Amino acid sequence: MQGLVVKKVADNFWVKAGDDAFVCVARGALKANGVFVGDRVEFDPNNNPATIEKVEKRKNIFVRPPLCNLDALVITIAQVPQPDYMIVDKLILFSLCYGVEPIIVVNKKDIDAGICAYVKQTYGKAVKNIIFTNAHTGEGVEDLKSAIRGKLCAFAGQSAVGKSALVNSILKKHASLVGELSIKIERGKNTTRHCEIFFEDGCLITDTAGFSSLDEKLLPIAYYELPYYYPDYVAIMQDCKYKSCVHYNESLTDCAIKRAVEEGMLDKDRYLRYKEIYKTLNNKWVKTHG
Repeated sequence: MQGLVVKKVADNFWVKAGDDAFVCVARGALKANGVFVGDRVEFDPNNNPATIEKVEKRKNIFVRPPLCNLDALVITIAQVPQPDYMIVDKLILFSLCYGVEPIIVVNKKDIDAGICAYVKQTYGKAVKNIIFTNAHTGEGVEDLKSAIRGKLCAFAGQSAVGKSALVNSILKKHASLVGELSIKIERGKNTTRHCEIFFEDGCLITDTAGFSSLDEKLLPIAYYELPYYYPDYVAIMQDCKYKSCVHYNESLTDCAIKRAVEEGMLDKDRYLRYKEIYKTLNNKWVKTHG
């Protein structure tokens, strides 16, 4: 049979096939190579215990948390606490590097419409979906569900922006079972004991902690590849004088990105954060390659 690994506790895996779930163990070499929540597998339910026989090819894989085949990352911000847009930029970057769709959610939107306008202006060309919600009133939740339906997704963002409230408003029948359904960014605050996928109305949401470090030095790209992971830059890069332009030390006349920032077409603060990330990746390259 074929199924989806939806939960792992110790050496046991819960595999969902249709409306049923089977508790399985990994067979042979799979014990060493690992089976992750999110894996699509072939398993034999007739063995005692049921055994996972094969893992299908993965689109992505993460060790912390132990999760694979993630489709979307819901990056959640609010007015309070004050948004850390460097975290937003890094989460978008991490998403695109691993073939994950970044979705930005501005929660508690009744507090300040100004943040909504700023996010839309700054990130409107960087991500496909920007959704404005109020988890307590339910406003915008259906739009969020439409954006993630059929996708395996996780939530990320600073503490106290309403990630749990948003997730619980979607996973109504699971709300009493779910604590902090989010990817935690703060180190040392990981309280979730296992990784699990919950289903509700076609939405697949992971209850997971991890991604505890957003260190750009861990990105699987070289410094000179960075511009290609900024969709809002890619459309303008063709007007740079040099094809090898990385939009860092080039002159204003030679670099289309710098001109766009100067003319207000691109957000200046986002560009300055880009330069910080570029510098870190460049330093990593120098240390690695000399």
